[in-house]
Amino acid sequence: MSKTYYPTIGLEIHAELKTNSKMFSGSVNNPDEEKPNTNVGPIDLAHPGTLPVINMKAVEHMIRVGLAVEGEIANFTEFDRKNYFYPDIPKGYQISQYLYPIVSKGQLDGIDITRIHLEEDTGTSKHKNGHSLVDYNRAGVPLLELVTEPVIRSGKQAADFAKNFRQLLQYLGASDANMEKGEMRVEANISISTDPNKLGTKVEIKNLNSFKVVEKAVAHELERMEMLHEAGREDEIVQETRGWDDEKASTFSQRAKEDAHDYRYFPDPDIPKLYLHEIFDLEDLKNGLPELPWEKRERYHQSFGIKNDDQVEILIKEKELADYFEETVSDMDKKGIQLAANYITSDIVSLTSEEGSNFPSVDNFSKLIIMIAEGNLSSRGAKDILSIIVKEDNDPEIIAKEKGLLQQNDEGALKETIQKVINDNPSVVEEYKGGKESVLQFFVGQGMKETKGSANPQVLGKIAKELLN
Repeated sequence: MSKTYYPTIGLEIHAELKTNSKMFSGSVNNPDEEKPNTNVGPIDLAHPGTLPVINMKAVEHMIRVGLAVEGEIANFTEFDRKNYFYPDIPKGYQISQYLYPIVSKGQLDGIDITRIHLEEDTGTSKHKNGHSLVDYNRAGVPLLELVTEPVIRSGKQAADFAKNFRQLLQYLGASDANMEKGEMRVEANISISTDPNKLGTKVEIKNLNSFKVVEKAVAHELERMEMLHEAGREDEIVQETRGWDDEKASTFSQRAKEDAHDYRYFPDPDIPKLYLHEIFDLEDLKNGLPELPWEKRERYHQSFGIKNDDQVEILIKEKELADYFEETVSDMDKKGIQLAANYITSDIVSLTSEEGSNFPSVDNFSKLIIMIAEGNLSSRGAKDILSIIVKEDNDPEIIAKEKGLLQQNDEGALKETIQKVINDNPSVVEEYKGGKESVLQFFVGQGMKETKGSANPQVLGKIAKELLN
């Protein structure tokens, strides 16, 4: 009989912060720089006699993140040297934080946070044709590290937390957190136990670079551990660092996992201590926080009246999309708001994924929504125009006129059309008058045919009912 296993997962998330310069030097912080070793200075390369200077904008970003997750902002904080050798660390140590992180505790998405501290990023190693090269453009970039409590229970829950944290960073303007560029990386610490009150041997999976990979890697590692337990080989689960092989969809052993004492942390003697409550007005920073994702979610449900949870999640997922939506519907009633939400979350999101497509201007998109709301366009006509304006941002009214897509709403003209249909189909009229109300759609369909699809079907149905009764 299979045992019951209790998984325990904690995450470590690294995110590069948005600043003009690096963490301790004046070198440019530019994640889009393609030429290697361009944004590098003497401090980044640890030249003798150079002294680091704290980037206070990065510290402010950290405090704002801490306030957003309702964490405790330290008064006293300091930077430490984390000693280990790797070619992409020119100093032979990384400047990080150990005993006194800027943020302690907090919560996001129902997950407890242990700490959020600030450090510098490393360079990047590139391996090709048997050679290894190092690019120091990233070395020294301010790097946030968040550590959760080991309270996550599944790969999906881990991926969801990482998504929500990236969303928060983007809303705060603290980081773009683009995982494809390496601006955000996730590591998972995983163990299982047959005793809910005890932790098993911990394994760390490093450098998970997408939410899908986070979910798959955690799920696979839990499955591997359970399989070893079932086979009586649990002693093969050792404290180690593992990687993820996407092609094989499995983890693999990289090296034995270090403990904190292996890094020989000690306070950096070249960097002054900080007393944050004296340097920053925490109340002012808290009051200056933007509307956060969970607050926006609630407002979309309550103020905008959008009931569909999936629609709301799509709209608020990226701050730019939420801003676009809100600017579009700023002067619209509930009907217009819902129409805009429908077309953005289904049509626009799909169409703009195609090459050469972009969001139409707010003016043109809002004009299109108003035309639909007023019954001047059919659903088909609206989709046709939308597919045009995501490629060529032109006036939807002009497009509708040029392509004959404007709906006829003139009841006088349409009355003549429906009367002709009634006169030509006496047997169907008898069916309707005999109680078969479903044939009303026949008259609407024939009216659409007579007008070559330009009539408003709602108006046709209203007129047909009046004339038949």
